[in-house]
Amino acid sequence: MSGRVVHFEIPFDDGDRARTFYREAFGWDTPQMPEFEYTAAVTGPAGDQGPTEPGYINGGMFRRDGGELAGPIITIDVENIEDALAKVTSLGGSPVGEKLAVGEMGFAAYFRDPEGNIMGLWQNA
Repeated sequence: MSGRVVHFEIPFDDGDRARTFYREAFGWDTPQMPEFEYTAAVTGPAGDQGPTEPGYINGGMFRRDGGELAGPIITIDVENIEDALAKVTSLGGSPVGEKLAVGEMGFAAYFRDPEGNIMGLWQNA
């Protein structure tokens, strides 16, 4: 398990407003990914496999649903989501929702830490 922060997510109420804000405020590229109902947040130079320079990460934006995923989320790379969720649970955290396939790229899941923060997990395919 790498334990590295590899992604972030920002929920929005108005996708056009959010994309415009981050594009104009910080120069991010914010292409929409309709097949996932998602917007990428590209914060620097990137290739097919993600960032092409060390020291930064990319992220994404999604429609706030009024549920538990209401605030920004930091996503952590893990070797195996099920094992990571078991460890999280043993340390006082709890899973939020189910493990999700993200196209053919990998899998994502969310958890609540003992302080009440929602965080993400990523497992490469």
